[in-house]
Amino acid sequence: MSAGSSDAGDLTAVRAVDLLIEARWVVPVEPHGVVLDAHAVVVDGGCIVAVLPIADARKQFSPRERVVLDEHALMPGLVNGHVHNPMTLMRGLADDLALMPWLQEHVWPAESRVVGPEFVRDGVELAIAEMIRGGTTCCNENYFFPDVQAATYRRFGFRARIGLPVIEFPTAWASSRDEYFEKALEVHDSLRGQPLLGTSFAPHAPYTVSNESFERIQLLSNQLDLPVHLHLHETASEITDSLRDFGMRPFARIKQLGLINERLIAVHMTQITEAEIADCAANGVSIVHNVESNMKLLSGFCPAEAIRRGGVNLAIGTDGCASNNDLDMFGEMRTAALVGKMIANDATALDAATILRAATLGSARAVGWNELIGSIEPGKQADLAAVRLDDIETQPIYNVISQLIYAAGRHQVSDVWIAGQQKLRDRQLTDIDTVEVVAKARRWRERIAAA
Repeated sequence: MSAGSSDAGDLTAVRAVDLLIEARWVVPVEPHGVVLDAHAVVVDGGCIVAVLPIADARKQFSPRERVVLDEHALMPGLVNGHVHNPMTLMRGLADDLALMPWLQEHVWPAESRVVGPEFVRDGVELAIAEMIRGGTTCCNENYFFPDVQAATYRRFGFRARIGLPVIEFPTAWASSRDEYFEKALEVHDSLRGQPLLGTSFAPHAPYTVSNESFERIQLLSNQLDLPVHLHLHETASEITDSLRDFGMRPFARIKQLGLINERLIAVHMTQITEAEIADCAANGVSIVHNVESNMKLLSGFCPAEAIRRGGVNLAIGTDGCASNNDLDMFGEMRTAALVGKMIANDATALDAATILRAATLGSARAVGWNELIGSIEPGKQADLAAVRLDDIETQPIYNVISQLIYAAGRHQVSDVWIAGQQKLRDRQLTDIDTVEVVAKARRWRERIAAA
């Protein structure tokens, strides 16, 4: 990789720009399935100005910096559609358990002992470092202390949709329903105008949130035009319990409360029916597929191909590190593709280009930012990831997109930019002290293990 100015020549005929990235392949995602050979992405002011052949780019633009990626695929930064990033500090704490024992007997008790501003800050720092090294440039966050999360994401220049938590029992963040809503609105107001940050309402799940809270969320979501980020139809027992307690499935209850609309980000959906798929498609709901977490907790299988074919926007997420146990979107894409074929009983289901689209433009659409990110197009933010494909493990290359999904790994991500700012350069994080991040994680391990 090298940096410098553009070719010598008639500089009066060329446009000065911040950055010219020359790649062996550019995978723009839009148009679907396209791979551009020997193309350049031109960036200025944090935005993509042009995507064109390298020879033409050198004639038309004079960059302050040029980056040459002659063995790489340049793709949009991955968008992780559902995370609990402070929980990176609980990675491996309680493995090989079903969802409710894992949650009620291990995670919630541990959180009650240690969750606070410092835990959230240090967990998010660790997550940001991991995500950037894995080519992820944006996440859809769902955890407590959203104010601390936002400050941490902002400090490192990472793009995030911050969930404003609502749950019916007291936590370290809030002690009552009114306090959850008061704090949510305070955090939302404080983040107005932040270029890389946004908010959503994050009611935990139908089994932990009341009708009264859902009604309030629906009203505020409409007024503020905010997404609603909700765990929904995660397990079979969730359906059974809802039928017993409410006389209807959770989806029907949420629909009755006015939340089945284009702002709903429905996470998991392992128990969705054909009729519910049609309802989601008709109302613009996005569904976030978290295949590895669902497998590990034996929550069920989301019929992702049926959802996609039904016209629903499909996104990809990892879930939190306490249940996955990583933020590896490359691994998540590969698993989603393979498991999706088994569920659909169709080898052509969830092909490589479709999975890549779900993890980029699909997730961007879910969080409401598909006009900003998710594809490499002029006018969009320059959130980009470069993947080296000259390793033994990714040779020979017949189909670049297939190679990204079925053979490449996050360790091959070499360079990452968010809004045109380089966050990873030749595998090195540019503004994160990795020694300190690891030291903090080890201190939290000692504290949590002792507790």
